[in-house]
Amino acid sequence: MHIPLSLLPILGSLAQASPILPRASSWPNAPFTASGRDIKNSLNETVVYAGVNWPGAADVMIPEGLQYQSVSSIMSKIKDLGMNVIRLTYAIELVDDIYSGVDSSLKAAFIQALGETNGTKVLNQVLSSNPSFTENTTRLEVFDAIAAEADTQLIYVHLDNHVSKGEWCCGHDDGNAWFGDTYFNVANWKRGLAYMSSHAKSWPAFTSMSLRNELRTTSNGTGDNWVSWYENMVPAADGINAANPAPLIFFSGLNYDTQLATIVNGKDIGNGTTFSLDNYSYKDKIVWELHNYANSATNCNDIKGSLRNQGYNAMEGSASAVNKAPVVLTEFGFDQNTGSSSVYAQCIKEYLTTLPGGPGGWMQWVISGSYYIREGAQDKDETWGLLNHDWSDWRNQTASDYTKSFVEKTLV
Repeated sequence: MHIPLSLLPILGSLAQASPILPRASSWPNAPFTASGRDIKNSLNETVVYAGVNWPGAADVMIPEGLQYQSVSSIMSKIKDLGMNVIRLTYAIELVDDIYSGVDSSLKAAFIQALGETNGTKVLNQVLSSNPSFTENTTRLEVFDAIAAEADTQLIYVHLDNHVSKGEWCCGHDDGNAWFGDTYFNVANWKRGLAYMSSHAKSWPAFTSMSLRNELRTTSNGTGDNWVSWYENMVPAADGINAANPAPLIFFSGLNYDTQLATIVNGKDIGNGTTFSLDNYSYKDKIVWELHNYANSATNCNDIKGSLRNQGYNAMEGSASAVNKAPVVLTEFGFDQNTGSSSVYAQCIKEYLTTLPGGPGGWMQWVISGSYYIREGAQDKDETWGLLNHDWSDWRNQTASDYTKSFVEKTLV
């Protein structure tokens, strides 16, 4: 593995700060493959993801929380829950900047997003919490450091392309909604996916990546159709696999990633074409991903039926699922102060841990206790965050107990 010289001080410091964990030299036993409904490692053991989202795709384009805690401290909190994966989000704009010759430094990134005064203040907090960083450490080197710490603590890294323009997601009018939208340059998106796939070859913990988070109609009602989905997603997946054949590739669906049934069931996408896994040389790398935020649901059977109809029949052995592949719930979540006892939260837990053939994977939204900036508000609190505002402890012990129990029931 080649490690950039500029990163050696960072990795060395992180290794000293991290807990020493027993590990097999072969961990993570990658690359992973998809075999029917299951993800398998190189030893043909079934791997089930149970983890959390760590956002890094908003305005600053640096993973959140580093002004309050160190990389190793945040990762240790995730590990304390027993989790085995992080969904690490990034923006294509980060890669665009690199291609333009500027992988922004921490100093430049914070000042550009937060202004001179607050940007400098937060930068200094980040450097205090993470003394191995300097103001010249680049945004991508922060991602590298997180990936290195994930390897140290035996946590898989799933890379998620959340947006093109770095900002809070998601809405119909944010310019990131659909292929060709205001900020959604398709050529740059494909280039960015391939770049991150290739770059992450140096991360031992890197096992999978997504194509795009929550595709949806634009503000003028265009997009969100299977023909355009097929014409763009398949070439993008081809590009990832050509750049790096190792990672699993997660295909998201329509309508904020709540619909994949047409693809899973091999139905006509609208022009006489059907999607078939058998058409792809890398079919053993394809995984389906779905999101669910049915927080107001009051009937568990309704939630289960909805998930089944959206694509989870691929995990249940249903005859209607022509394209059987693993399905991972890469986003679900709730207000940590009130939501863990809801029908929704309890039903998601019950459904995924009792699927026929074994539990299904998931990644909860979200670890963040706060954001550098969200929709213009700096140091914005996140009540859905597992951690409190300064990322020092759990926001709500009852809610964190729910998540820990969910992990235990998933990784049986």
